[in-house]
Order: sequence, then C-alpha cells, then structure tokens
Amino acid sequence: MVDHTIKELKREEEVRQAFPVLKQLRGHLDEEAFVELVFEAKERDMYKLYALYKKDTIVAVTGFKPMITLYYGRFVWVCDLVTDEVWRSQGYGKKLLNFVEFWAIKNNFESVALSSGLQRTEAHSFYETKMDYDKASYVFKKNLK
Repeated sequence: MVDHTIKELKREEEVRQAFPVLKQLRGHLDEEAFVELVFEAKERDMYKLYALYKKDTIVAVTGFKPMITLYYGRFVWVCDLVTDEVWRSQGYGKKLLNFVEFWAIKNNFESVALSSGLQRTEAHSFYETKMDYDKASYVFKKNLK
C-alpha cells in the first residue's frame, strides 16, 4: 500500500511550502533567497524540485538537475535531499532518491551523483549502505566573495 505521493513543485506557493523542510538542510537561506534561487535554477539549469507528501504534509524534498560532463557523461546531479527531522528514519529519503533514480533511467541518464558535507556522517552511511552509492571523489570549493 502506497502511503505517499511525489509531486514536482512548479508554482511559487508550492516552492514556499517546501521551504521549512529544505531549510533543515540549507540553513543559510531565508525564504526569499530560497524561492529566488529555485526559480533561477529552474530557468537556467533545468533544476527540478520535488516533494514527497504523506497526505497533505511535505515530509521530504529533493532538488536535482540533469547534466552532461566528460567525467560522468549524462547524469543527474542531486543538489538537495532532505527529510523533515520529524519523519526521518522511516524510509522517505530512500523513496525520494529511488524516485530520482527512476526519473534518470526514464530520461536516458546513465547515473545519479551527489555530494554530502563532511560532517554528515549519517547521510554518508545512508548513501553507501542503504542506497548502494560509491564514494567517487572529493568535492572542493573556493569562496570568491
């Protein structure tokens, strides 16, 4: 029995409803910056934002974008994946990441990739043991402002 639905968030009102959950992952953003970045990423990078609902409640959110690089080929990059802290460890993150994988297969992409902060050791365990992801590289970042 399916106890959830997954829906793409396209309208501003829907995106705003996802903010309280996404804020748990992206605490540096306020709601206005979040909404602005989502719509800019949708326009420029084909970013897609989906929510997993249990009845009318958003319990998990993912944002991803299709990409092509010489290293990965055609792949989907998961920019954001978070389950509301109240609903964690109940399989919703796995369901949402499985959805992203299915979306990638259906749209002829070869793989799914993501990065995870060094401090997020529980997330690393989730990706490796429950989702069968491999550590492929380190991600490096340099702030320019």
